[in-house]
Amino acid sequence: MAACSPSMTLYQTPKRTPWIPVDAARAVKLADARLQLHHAAQLATALGISYLEKKPDDSHTNLEWLPALDALASNPAGARNIRIAVRPREFAILVVATPDLALAEFALTGKTLDEAVRWIRARLGQYGLDPARFTTARHYEIPSHRVADGHAFDADALALDELAHWYRDAAAVLGEFATKLQGASPVRCWPHHFDIATLIDRGEGKSVGLGMEPGDVYYDEPYWYANAYPAPALGDAPPALGGNGAWHTHEWTGAVLVGSRMGDVDQGAQVARFFQSALRAYGVNATS
Repeated sequence: MAACSPSMTLYQTPKRTPWIPVDAARAVKLADARLQLHHAAQLATALGISYLEKKPDDSHTNLEWLPALDALASNPAGARNIRIAVRPREFAILVVATPDLALAEFALTGKTLDEAVRWIRARLGQYGLDPARFTTARHYEIPSHRVADGHAFDADALALDELAHWYRDAAAVLGEFATKLQGASPVRCWPHHFDIATLIDRGEGKSVGLGMEPGDVYYDEPYWYANAYPAPALGDAPPALGGNGAWHTHEWTGAVLVGSRMGDVDQGAQVARFFQSALRAYGVNATS
């Protein structure tokens, strides 16, 4: 079993990516914007599905948060390592040259998915990828929304800005944990559930996942989570969780900190306390 690094310390906000406070009161008002962003993000994932070798773990479909662009970007493809990215702020699709140079931009507000696809295909042809190969067909389902039926994107700009804060903060705090826990995967956003996470391989088929889910059928608001495989048996007296977290036991077992329970100050430290308490409950020593 892989042991975690003995140098793991309480999360400190990286100087280059300062924590942007999230608004706990608005956490329950982001559902429509989140669904529109989820559908837009499939355009970025489509690059991996269309041009990259299929991976057993579906990692060819995942997305990376690029702080310099405030965007979720696909894995690179083609000789020029082109990526497609979706940016919540000033809602747009970007063509990106690795690592983070935006070559072209398509504003999504007032436009449809089909219009965005036509624009992407035209740009890909300019950068050496066969546009005919670009497909939006996918092997998984995502929650429905009217934009999938031809309606134009019209997500609330302030709600999209708030979601950008959540993803940017998640990439920063999860990145800190991933660099200090042995066996942790790179932090990536998974287009199926739209969560951004790192998976800690503990050996012998055991793992722990740390992540942020922007909302789903269980919580209609963003939340932080920590789950383990195999799932622990909590019993009548489950371990206490820090940072105002709680145990989720409906259909899956895991530690959860919902957005509406975030404090107004020191939010990064609150999330770190939550993750560290959950890791201890799973038998991972996450402090020095």
